[in-house]
Amino acid sequence: MSDSDDPLLPAASATVHDPDGSSLRPADGPDPGETSDPDDPLALGEYRPGSAAVLTDAERWPTLDAEAAARLHRWRTHPAAPAWVHATGDRLTAEAVDRARRPLPLDGWLDEHLETARELPFYRRRTPLATLTDFPPIGRADLAADVSAFVPLDADLDRMLHGTSSGSTGAALVIPDDVEEVARGFHLLVDLARRAGVEWTPDAERLALVWVLQQRQAFTYVSLISGFAHRAMARVNLDARAWRTASDRSGFLADANPQVISGNPTSLAELLSDDLRDVLRPLALFSGAMALSGPLRARLEAAFSCPVIDVYGLHETRPIAARTDDGPFRVLDRRVHVEILDAGGAPVPDGEMGEITVTAGENPLLPLVRYRTGDVGRLVRFSDGAVGIADLEGREHTEFVTGSGARAPSVDLTQQLQSHGALGWSVVQAADGAVEVTVAGGDARLIRGALRALLDQPVEVERVERLIDLGEGKPRRFVSHAVAPGRGTAPT
Repeated sequence: MSDSDDPLLPAASATVHDPDGSSLRPADGPDPGETSDPDDPLALGEYRPGSAAVLTDAERWPTLDAEAAARLHRWRTHPAAPAWVHATGDRLTAEAVDRARRPLPLDGWLDEHLETARELPFYRRRTPLATLTDFPPIGRADLAADVSAFVPLDADLDRMLHGTSSGSTGAALVIPDDVEEVARGFHLLVDLARRAGVEWTPDAERLALVWVLQQRQAFTYVSLISGFAHRAMARVNLDARAWRTASDRSGFLADANPQVISGNPTSLAELLSDDLRDVLRPLALFSGAMALSGPLRARLEAAFSCPVIDVYGLHETRPIAARTDDGPFRVLDRRVHVEILDAGGAPVPDGEMGEITVTAGENPLLPLVRYRTGDVGRLVRFSDGAVGIADLEGREHTEFVTGSGARAPSVDLTQQLQSHGALGWSVVQAADGAVEVTVAGGDARLIRGALRALLDQPVEVERVERLIDLGEGKPRRFVSHAVAPGRGTAPT
């Protein structure tokens, strides 16, 4: 995944390139491939603290009061805090805060959604489109070619932000986000926690939410959630290089005492470290973006005595389904409709495997119809009639073994590949540690140098011109057959 792939969207919008809704880099901002630290050839300019903040706090939080401002200042200047990379805010007026707390109505939503879609530029020459199945399945390539063709002509662009997603090919995709829809995503998490038996309400000065990552460079920030009594949340990188001293990580998180923690399985697994396990007391954990294994879920539940809620979704579609055990995902009771299609785009019978395809109506700026996710699963029915997704085979996380025997997460490779112009790639590490890379586009020489510096392993790079040259469908971008010292199996 990229730095902005997480589909949970747990907080609110930001003013810069963030997965919780933002991403307007000013015209005079840094080149994403610029090196911000001359002593570190892997340091990227867009991760330099404060490099792209463009709004004032009053603009970020129109309902900001003195108490909330003091709370924000406290966490921004906490003595153990990491160097925050950016500043963000939800941009919600009091009226918008109230609207974002309420789920969108579901009665008749699909018919209204299709009516909106028929007017999109992408479908103007495609007729007839009388029913859902008349719409051709679309995919990431359609959005990458012209995402504006999927934005309604009467959309309120004053509410638009944009985020990015690396997806399955690695080519960054700009996605228009709506400020209220992004904020509504936080309240979805509150509701999912309630359904899991957790009453999540503001609690003194505890951080309401900490969104954890573990990667070499990340967008980190402190923000306020206007619709949650202006309680603070933070996006935190658990990587040791993000902290001034080794003890700051546990010191900051112990003082923050987050009510809820979200992240991908790799970052959640880091919570089991000796310095974090005993200082955290979350009400719930949310996992997303990558497959959560049963054993890791069990370890997290045992360590923190709280539910672990696994959410399946994409940035493009928003959350689709969730589960609190290792059974099928339950499709969420919101504006989302799931089909399973075969390779030719035809629906398969319930219970048969195929590609998960989603019609998503939560984001008014991107009303998707029959969007092929590239993930595989089958539809099932729960005893209460609800729709589920079983045997989901989605995006996998891969770790590479460095020359010193350490592990490097695939997201660190993604950052370097994208910064040097690669549109897509395949990276395979052999059992002896050597790495073979195929990139579509980009500067092969710079990519080779960056990955050699990152992994301290032999790296060979082949460049192709087209994404299709990497293979059809959704090829695995990262594969490693290497085994870290002391480990009995390869990372993937």
